[in-house]
Amino acid sequence: MVCKLHKSLYGLKQSPRAWFTKLTQALLNWNFSGSKADTSLFFFSSSRDILIVLVYVDDIIIIGSTQGLITSLIDFLNKHFTVKDLGQLHYFLGIEVHHSDMGLHLSQTKYITNLLKKTGMFDSKPSDTPMSSTVSLSLCDGVPLEDASDYRNIVGALQYCTLTRPDLSFAVNKVCQFMHSLTVSHWQTIKRILRYLRGTLYHGLSISPISSPSLVCYTDADWASCPDDHRSTSGYCIFFGGNLVSWVSSKQKVVSRSSTESEYRAVANGVAEIAWLKYLLPELLVPLDSIPCILCDNMSTISLSANPVLHARTKHVKIDYHFVRECVATQTVLVQYTRSSDQLADTLTKSLSTFRFLSLHSKLNVLHRPLSLRGDDKV
Repeated sequence: MVCKLHKSLYGLKQSPRAWFTKLTQALLNWNFSGSKADTSLFFFSSSRDILIVLVYVDDIIIIGSTQGLITSLIDFLNKHFTVKDLGQLHYFLGIEVHHSDMGLHLSQTKYITNLLKKTGMFDSKPSDTPMSSTVSLSLCDGVPLEDASDYRNIVGALQYCTLTRPDLSFAVNKVCQFMHSLTVSHWQTIKRILRYLRGTLYHGLSISPISSPSLVCYTDADWASCPDDHRSTSGYCIFFGGNLVSWVSSKQKVVSRSSTESEYRAVANGVAEIAWLKYLLPELLVPLDSIPCILCDNMSTISLSANPVLHARTKHVKIDYHFVRECVATQTVLVQYTRSSDQLADTLTKSLSTFRFLSLHSKLNVLHRPLSLRGDDKV
């Protein structure tokens, strides 16, 4: 027998799709438009007002130019759904939002506290860095773990912490590479990350008002850094008007034959993310006042991005990476040089010394939450 549902039931795999379809239709009836850059984003704009709605299943953030417009939308949604208005944004999917005169501070103090208590690391001795600069993890390090289920659960929880903690990105990305073959050495690295979180419990991402809407991207790569397959690690961090909005630390999918090639692939990843942001910002009525800039500390890579000649040493590089040249030629982006000492993406590609790590830490806008904003914490 085949049963046809007239109403979606909670718990079925079709329920999220049915719910999103109904919510989308309701918003479209209110003259909202769906974003082409992000399917979970909706926006409404008129000559004077703008409304932005961000949806994650049944959790919704509403941003508007006036409180009256936000109230009208909530009243409209309340006619179609059971809506609970929680007021000013202060907590969303485990992310705490603290408001001040300086802007917003995004942190996951409660989430991290629960993780430390669950793992028995809340009373551990804090560490200055999430990973030792002298450690190079490998598949063959140490004795294999008998039961790796706890390891995998903790690594999954740490991945969620990187939403507001870019300083964790490299270390978490590194331990994620050994989920299929876990050893005691890998577990020690996990414990060091947890000890680092214990010492930086109130750290989070700070967002301040901007006067100049511009995009600046730092890209970097650590050539052949993996001792097992000799693949490189690349990373980028993108600032919008001085606020960090996007960052990635990842292992490259192919082996690079030179440091220039690995850096070029990192630049390509940064340019792709810049292209997406340039597609998204006009939908939010945010104009850019300058051409986005890519900052790289490898002069050969900068030459390669501007030179249309395909040299013999780059014939093996995939054609899709050469779209960087087209973007440079059409002035979609500018690729410029920055000194290695000023390369902020350095912390996303390798483990650093304590002095170097701390010097880059605040430049990524990962700051300590002021004491005046901790009155509501229940640790």
